[in-house]
Amino acid sequence: MRIRRGGPVAAGIALCLGALTACGGSSGAPGAAEGPVNPPRAGAPAPDGPAPDDRSPAAAGRKKDDAPALAGKVIVIDPGHNGGNADHPAEINKKVRIGNGTKACDTTGTSTNDGYPEHAFTWDVSKRLAKLLRADGAKVTLTRKDDKGVGPCITERAAIANRLKADAAVSIHADGNARPSANGFHIIEPVSIGANAAMVPGSRRLGKALRDAYREGTGMPYSNYLGKDGRDRRGDLGGLNLSKVPKVFVECGNMRNKGDAAKFADASFRQRIAESLAAGFRDFLR
Repeated sequence: MRIRRGGPVAAGIALCLGALTACGGSSGAPGAAEGPVNPPRAGAPAPDGPAPDDRSPAAAGRKKDDAPALAGKVIVIDPGHNGGNADHPAEINKKVRIGNGTKACDTTGTSTNDGYPEHAFTWDVSKRLAKLLRADGAKVTLTRKDDKGVGPCITERAAIANRLKADAAVSIHADGNARPSANGFHIIEPVSIGANAAMVPGSRRLGKALRDAYREGTGMPYSNYLGKDGRDRRGDLGGLNLSKVPKVFVECGNMRNKGDAAKFADASFRQRIAESLAAGFRDFLR
């Protein structure tokens, strides 16, 4: 996802296709949809790596007669952007209302300097996270069905969790700050704009739980360019402004930083990200 000072904005996404999809953003440039906006470079496809093991750390540690840690909980995962966004600028650039203004329906997202696109990274991490949460008994919905479509718009990404009355929701992203020394992760929490006031306290508790678990599980440092102690608050993201359930954005790191990018390209590290976020959801929802 794009940060306020990060590279050029390839804003966009219009008409959200009917498929469940996700759209989010980081401290991106003004007017960016909900995430980094650098168009992905050709080449350098992301290695998917082995499929995550069904046996999550939590499942492995439970006694046979224990109930799953997240039994009955409803969680929505929003993988930022989508693989077809860059080819449909008219759709993703369509303006939508976000509660306190307007913004592009979605954006293309950013990429690493060698071409690993954010949309592919967020899709891979989200699938891994969904598998772990389901193993813990949660009912999990992703806002998009694959990494080949367009959108959906940021409005629909928020609406999916609202319709399901989710216990918690997260939008997965990675930043695109062009400054080489910018690195680390941060959580974006909502500010109250009126309509979302009821979900703000729960979202901040969720943000802290995910921040703590991500730091412990991945060893990633807090962002050195945005937020404080790994947490930031924003009122310009439709995915948060329009949410009625606890929701935060996770900027997993800076894709334009060499060290962060190397971690993201490693399938085993993407699995660690998923395991860390799953632990954060367990802490929040128990």
